[in-house]
Amino acid sequence: MTGSWKSMGRIPLAWMLAGMAALPPAGHAERMAPLRGPSGYQLQSKVPLGGEEGWDYLTLDSLQRRLYVSRDTRVLVVDVDTDKVVGEIRNTNGVHGIAIAPDCSRGYTTNGKDGTSTVFDVKTLKTLGQVKVGKNPDAITYDPLSKRVFVFNGSGESATVIDAATGSVAGTIGLGGVPEFAVADGEGRVYVNVADKNLVAVIDTRKLAVAARFALGGGKKPTGLAIDRKNRRLFSACRDSSTLVVLDADSGKVLASLPIGGGVDAAEFDPATSLAFSSNGDGSITIVREESPAQFTVLENLKTQAGAKTMALDSRSHRIYLAASEQGHAMKEVSLLVFAKK
Repeated sequence: MTGSWKSMGRIPLAWMLAGMAALPPAGHAERMAPLRGPSGYQLQSKVPLGGEEGWDYLTLDSLQRRLYVSRDTRVLVVDVDTDKVVGEIRNTNGVHGIAIAPDCSRGYTTNGKDGTSTVFDVKTLKTLGQVKVGKNPDAITYDPLSKRVFVFNGSGESATVIDAATGSVAGTIGLGGVPEFAVADGEGRVYVNVADKNLVAVIDTRKLAVAARFALGGGKKPTGLAIDRKNRRLFSACRDSSTLVVLDADSGKVLASLPIGGGVDAAEFDPATSLAFSSNGDGSITIVREESPAQFTVLENLKTQAGAKTMALDSRSHRIYLAASEQGHAMKEVSLLVFAKK
């Protein structure tokens, strides 16, 4: 992703100092009790991850109750019910993203430096093999309808499509731009932000072709992407314009453009609470309420920690997870920040 583990050393000094002042030093999973804002979310705990590597995508498997954290050459696995590291997946050189295919109990990574995807068993965490993909694979998502994994190659400006059960490559799709986050609607479409073109590309997962391109209006450099599958809404978090652009997932019509914090990376949507989230490198999560399929309101800019811009949401507990370093570019004392709705 843009601003991934390779660029964590460029966190602005003001953000770093703000983050260091915001939280006490890391120890074991600490319990926090700050004041709650309008959303009801507050910092619940901080889970130390150790190591001096950077980090990138966070992926949460609600079924297995595990959170995957990419850490340069390995993926840490955290039990989200105990807040403990329970394993790791190694030999993932330059890892960015992780996707889970629950139908076949497999997981896939994107190894940016090797141009490969590591396949692993989600129950045992045992590595099953590697798949050759495109240049600088970054984002990744699983489509449950076609049972295919879509690997998005940053420098390759393409998507490599993998049969999740066999690990065989089913095809390659040209995107005509640099892909970022992607989501599947479960009905045969995968949506992916194309950062340098300021649009969302729509992929037909059966035909393996781009079916449409949705312009983002004033949205610039889209990174995070989330979806409300029930109401057919997309939430594209745009870094250069500091906006969350809401689109109709069928027509591509722009429905809203909402202000968010600076340096956004990830986005999530919780269907149970109708809340959308953008995690921002300036040390905030912007929380947007979907009042109706046509009305959206910024509810709160929740204080987090400078540089905490990658995020995952547990749809079962509604907790939010972010990764951050206490010492900014030094990459020491990396922790998970856990926010819960009270």
